[in-house]
Amino acid sequence: MITFEQLGLRAELLSSIRELGYEQPTPIQQEAIPQVVGSEKDLLATAQTGTGKTAAFGLPMLHKLEDNVKSIQGLVLCPTRELCLQVAADLKTYSKHMRNVSVTAVYGGSSIDQQIKELRAGSQIVVGTPGRTLDLIRRKKLIVSDIKFLVLDEADEMLSMGFQDDLDAILASSPDHKQTLLFSATMPSPILKMVNKYMTDPVTITVISENKSSENVTHAYFVVKNRDRYAAIKRLADLNPDIYGIIFCRTRRETKEVADSLAQDGYNADALHGDLSQAQRDQVMRKFRRKNLQLLVATDVASRGLDVDSLTHVINYNLPDDYDLYIHRSGRTGRGSNHGESLLLINPSEARAIKALERKIGKKIELRKVPVGADIFEKQLFSMIDRVENVSIDNSKMDAFMPAILEKLSGMDREDLIKRFVSIEFNRFAEYYKDNQDINANGQTKDRNAQRNNHNEDFATFFLSLGRRDKMEPTTIFRILDEFLPFKGIEIGKIEIFKNHTIIELDSQHKDVVISSFESAEYKGRSLIMRLSQFTQKTTKPNKKYKGKSSRGRKFGRR
Repeated sequence: MITFEQLGLRAELLSSIRELGYEQPTPIQQEAIPQVVGSEKDLLATAQTGTGKTAAFGLPMLHKLEDNVKSIQGLVLCPTRELCLQVAADLKTYSKHMRNVSVTAVYGGSSIDQQIKELRAGSQIVVGTPGRTLDLIRRKKLIVSDIKFLVLDEADEMLSMGFQDDLDAILASSPDHKQTLLFSATMPSPILKMVNKYMTDPVTITVISENKSSENVTHAYFVVKNRDRYAAIKRLADLNPDIYGIIFCRTRRETKEVADSLAQDGYNADALHGDLSQAQRDQVMRKFRRKNLQLLVATDVASRGLDVDSLTHVINYNLPDDYDLYIHRSGRTGRGSNHGESLLLINPSEARAIKALERKIGKKIELRKVPVGADIFEKQLFSMIDRVENVSIDNSKMDAFMPAILEKLSGMDREDLIKRFVSIEFNRFAEYYKDNQDINANGQTKDRNAQRNNHNEDFATFFLSLGRRDKMEPTTIFRILDEFLPFKGIEIGKIEIFKNHTIIELDSQHKDVVISSFESAEYKGRSLIMRLSQFTQKTTKPNKKYKGKSSRGRKFGRR
């Protein structure tokens, strides 16, 4: 067993590690720490949330700091304010036994004057979000011309949030001789382009297999039609009375709608997405960490920096387009000695993707049935009985009321009393689920042709007069649909992008609305044509990257 002492770290850091109760380094720490401590080479690491990556770059960076140098020696860039504050707090904890070491966090949504004051007081390490960091550099309040270390934490998320230009400007302001450490949960092509542009022959470390093979996480999927996704979420929550989990959605709008609907239906849920103010985000995250919320509905970007070890469930409202994203999400549960479940909702046309996802995670994904009323009644009933059995009784307060209570209930026998008591809670579920239907979609079609026919009945095929030459990608198309469709609730199926046009499947019941919405529509000064397509034979080859791309039941349109 490798210990932190064997990694060559200075005594002050080892003291902090012992006080934190860390017994042995995680796989990413075992590989990254000695590499950074003993080398000046750049490092490219694939590591997910929960693998200990902050210590993996923070400890060796602190180890190599020159204590007598007051200028900034290390810069750490993070995608969100929450992650920025978390990383800064961890670095302060690690360095508390080191003299003259100061860590400053800089981020938007807070007073820049106060942050400038802290920088003037002297900092050896600055942890910041790209926008605020670049602002301070341009004001000449943050000098990075002599830094020795530059860390890009959650680099994939910084790019997906649109920080490419900010990162380019920051990296251009930094010296060529620095040691660059890039940590990312996934390695999409924009990350690889950044590596080629800004890093020199980096050492590569991959520890994604830690979450990939976690024995503490059970994986399962449910097959439902797109219109039944929300009903499935409610049934899964009802089947697990003690659930404490995150429901991941694709878009801010979908996140808000699912969370609002859950709250209106009486569930202990709230949303975390980019449209919230910083004060609102802080309040939601504080409530969730304290377990005042059972369900957090979130986008991937908004949940970065929210590190909770005791989640029971992670639920994917849609099948992620990137399988690495599924691995990253599922790694948030089943940590330490805790068991967790990673659940996935798919529609019938996506069933073939499960085998590919199983190969990616190296584990079986169990097909389960969305529960019906009888399953939920039983689970809720015995959960309530368990709570009653284990409730603590304060006799000093209850004794005074017992004579009156016994007299009031004296006309009931034991069995009748129990039934009435149980019905207080049970009637709500009985009423809600009295007419419930089986919403499982798998097994309802006999063969692939029948399944395909059912799918085609749900969607109409449209021709859009923009294609690859117009730089069309699924995300671009999503934005166009959101801009021109008049109301929320229009679902999208598959997308096939060709050189000069795109074929899109949209909810067939709204086909007239779609056509009328795009009359006289323009995109970047060009007329948009959206019409029903009789597309049956491919006369040109679609973009292979996007052939068959599906929004996994996303809904589009303005409110």
